[in-house]
Amino acid sequence: MSDEDYAIESTDAGASATIPMEAGQIKKGGFIMIKGKPCKVLSISVSKTGKHGHAKCNFTATDIFTGKKLEDMVPSSHGTTVPVVNRSDWEIIDIGEDGELTLMDEAGNQKTDVNLPPFPENMAQEIRDAWADGENQVSCTVQAAVGIEQVVAFKKEA
Repeated sequence: MSDEDYAIESTDAGASATIPMEAGQIKKGGFIMIKGKPCKVLSISVSKTGKHGHAKCNFTATDIFTGKKLEDMVPSSHGTTVPVVNRSDWEIIDIGEDGELTLMDEAGNQKTDVNLPPFPENMAQEIRDAWADGENQVSCTVQAAVGIEQVVAFKKEA
């Protein structure tokens, strides 16, 4: 085997986008994967053990990117998956015609692969209005999980 047989397209530390966790360990306000979507837990109700000996956790959660409400029921001793969620603050440098953002962090690193958020509906227009073609300084919070990145909050700097 020679080195030419291997083509490495990208480098990655191999970190998983999700981690396993026992369903009974997930708390309100935490995150859980439901139907393949990263969700924030709104409420948990635990039913008592039945004749087969497992207490069930009933999760009510909202998708962190679309806001859709999802429900899932998992025995409390069984494992489920929890998404690794990262939040980072960026300053808006430019907003393109189609809603693509050019962002910069405090270290001067630029990010160009994020668009204006489709959810909630009016947030994209509010960000455009606050930015006013570069007249105002606007910072935004980008939330990332399972390979998806989206703006979840913004604020106009004084």
